[in-house]
Amino acid sequence: MQKIFRVMIIIAMLITAYLLILAWRDDYADEPAVDAVPETTASVGADIPSTTGAAGDIPVQTLPTDTNAVTSTPAQDTGLITVTTDRYDIKISPEGGDIVYAALKQYNATLDSDEPFVLLESNSNRVYVAQSGLIGPNGIDTAEGRATYSHTANNYVMEDGQQTLSVPLTYKKDGVTITKTFTFTHDKYPIDISYQIQNASANAWQGQMFAQLKRDDSKDPGMSDKGALSMATYLGGAWGTPDDPYNKLKFNKFSDGELNTTSDEGWVGIVQHYFVSAWTPENFTGKFFSRETGNDYFIGFNSQPVNVAPDRQITLNATLYAGPKVQSELKDVAVGLNKTVDYGLLWPISKVLFAILEGVHKVVGNWGWSIIILTVLVKIALMWFSNKSYYSMAKMRAIAPRLKTLKEEHGDDRMKMSQEMMAIYKEEKVNPMAGCLPILMQMPIFLALYWVLVESVELRHAPWILWIQDLSAMDPWFILPLLMGASMFTQQQLNPQPADPMQAKVMKFLPIIFTAFMLFFPAGLVLYWTVNNLFSMTQQYIVNKKVEEEQKRRTVKVLD
Repeated sequence: MQKIFRVMIIIAMLITAYLLILAWRDDYADEPAVDAVPETTASVGADIPSTTGAAGDIPVQTLPTDTNAVTSTPAQDTGLITVTTDRYDIKISPEGGDIVYAALKQYNATLDSDEPFVLLESNSNRVYVAQSGLIGPNGIDTAEGRATYSHTANNYVMEDGQQTLSVPLTYKKDGVTITKTFTFTHDKYPIDISYQIQNASANAWQGQMFAQLKRDDSKDPGMSDKGALSMATYLGGAWGTPDDPYNKLKFNKFSDGELNTTSDEGWVGIVQHYFVSAWTPENFTGKFFSRETGNDYFIGFNSQPVNVAPDRQITLNATLYAGPKVQSELKDVAVGLNKTVDYGLLWPISKVLFAILEGVHKVVGNWGWSIIILTVLVKIALMWFSNKSYYSMAKMRAIAPRLKTLKEEHGDDRMKMSQEMMAIYKEEKVNPMAGCLPILMQMPIFLALYWVLVESVELRHAPWILWIQDLSAMDPWFILPLLMGASMFTQQQLNPQPADPMQAKVMKFLPIIFTAFMLFFPAGLVLYWTVNNLFSMTQQYIVNKKVEEEQKRRTVKVLD
């Protein structure tokens, strides 16, 4: 029985390590590994495909081509429009009206940097932009180039106390006036984009809106300050509808036809560590698509075809979210978008842990102390089970001399020895398997908390004390992993030692193995496991003393 008990503990620990590595591999290991700097972005005109095929920046239209359609001339470099709000530094290109730069002012690029984190940008190192336009027979974004909008100002600033900021862009041709307006809201990340199509011509205007994200295969900049040996997180596409809220779509699947659905409340996006960009249609049913062109990946949707009669106008709206994966904000944008905070198979446990952690943080104001309090709360919740287990382990420790004597007396008769052992277990009311409970019950919590720490942007760059300035990254001095290993070794000394020499050696190596394993884990997770060990040691020590006193009283009673 003791052998089974030891083997189960070892297996439980190894399974935990295996599941973590497996979860990482399934999501991230087969993503494109790109180290080279992409070539300088080609001109927009060169990327635009014909109206009969998908290539470049403009998606396939779903209306028949009109030979008399309005076309645009290749755009000239007219400079970028800058927009400053309480949350964004934005740059919009008049060519196409695309957002080609978005810095998040509330998040630093790295722990030691004062520069904001740049989510969207277009330069020689990385291309990641939010595009939208009008295509179709009378569309203004064509194979010849994107529309060049006129604008009344080059710089827009949201003033203190201002709730909304509108940035209108205008395009006029042949009696048709198209006004593309970006509306920014104070203290909000969602950006409203509208197209007002006013037809003052003698002919009907036909076309459709598209909205998409364009990204190259460069690495995730959100991982740049997590350490060279840190596990990568998911980088790729995602989409959802009310009926199917969250689906991943890896970059290498963008051209295989997997994404072919329609929804008026769905979303399409690109997910990276801690941040997400996503488009959602507002007043129309979008047809979702994805495609790959060279080193560029596109995911987005087209509106249904629209027909604007002479002297009529129509407005098409979409929402762009480009910001952190804050669940409370994402759930209000689109159904399922909050699931981009991906906790994996153990998401119910992770959600409960995060809710408790967030609630504690509102009181104590420090994520490190919140993790410690969470650990204590978890231990208290499991105390009844733990006490049963520790009591059984303490009894095993107390009867170890009797078991050793049995082995000496019946070492050659395994059946007799097993019978005598079972008799002792029954007499002492000991269940050798109960010692597995603390480990087995902690494993799901351990795994769930790992994903909470990895996925929750709230813990990004969150300090604890002294040298721990980022609980989401590995301990830079490896102090916490070493303390965890020492606590694990000490805890072993409080438990009954295995009689089998080989098992004893394996158990002695476990603290070393887990210390090495924990070196590159988030400091917050190592903090949790260390505090858990310290709490367990205290609990085990108290139970051991209690059992020793009981054994002494029994011995005195027998002697009397």
